[in-house]
Amino acid sequence: MAINTQTIKELREATGAGVLDCKKALEANDDNFDKALESLREKGLDAAAKKASREAKEGLVQVLVDEAGRLGIIVEVNCETDFVARTEEFQALAVAIANQVAQEADIPDAATLLNHTFIEDQNITVGERLTQLIAKLGENLVLSRFARIERDRNGLIEGYIHPGSRIGVLVYMSTDSEDVTGSASFGELIHDIALQVAAAAPQYISPDDVPDSVIEAEKAKYLAEAAEDNKPDHIKERIVTGKLNKWYEETCLLRQLFIKDDSMSVGDLITQKSKDLSAPLTVEQVVRYELESGG
Repeated sequence: MAINTQTIKELREATGAGVLDCKKALEANDDNFDKALESLREKGLDAAAKKASREAKEGLVQVLVDEAGRLGIIVEVNCETDFVARTEEFQALAVAIANQVAQEADIPDAATLLNHTFIEDQNITVGERLTQLIAKLGENLVLSRFARIERDRNGLIEGYIHPGSRIGVLVYMSTDSEDVTGSASFGELIHDIALQVAAAAPQYISPDDVPDSVIEAEKAKYLAEAAEDNKPDHIKERIVTGKLNKWYEETCLLRQLFIKDDSMSVGDLITQKSKDLSAPLTVEQVVRYELESGG
């Protein structure tokens, strides 16, 4: 049976399958497009199911920020090898998902997003597009997570992707001045903060953001260590306080030493810039994604 090349092309576009697979599917289904489409999708689901148990620790982090710095999106999509992560199709998928999250503000998590209609093809869901690429690229692909930040006052959202796309950052800084928002000095500051977050990986913005349970767990650890020393209790308390402050300097952005000038903390830098610009500056939100195998 002679198979129309245009039909093969349309089937490829609909499924992402290879030319030979499309031709075989049409031949097996008497050149019936709909039946061939269904069989290829079933094949894709079967391929995805077989690969689902395989670890997907490679991939990339995609960051998207609009021109006005009002909306920021960060997405992590995983695959099995760096080779697939560098393919145009995989990278295009990450960009498409970021654009979709930007347009749909009400998506709570990755599992929900998989069931939404894919932004670039209204005939399939995001999950089905993922399945198509699993069948085509031959690896397990996972949409791991995403975050969306939207500012509601003066300020900026800055996005940064570290070379290699293994680390991505979003930072939202606010100010009460519209003039400051558009200044080069403020833009330089928030970019420096994004670089800081990428390099130093803070877990919290300030000590005030650390949950009480986490603080108590850290204190308990330091108390247990101090209990082994034959020192007075008030000395032990000072040791615990010192270790806790050191921990804050490692884990809280505003307490970290500034990577471009370790004579000051990030908090000191922001205070200085606030005085220079005659306006209060506040780090409102920070999101940092890093591929698991990249840590």
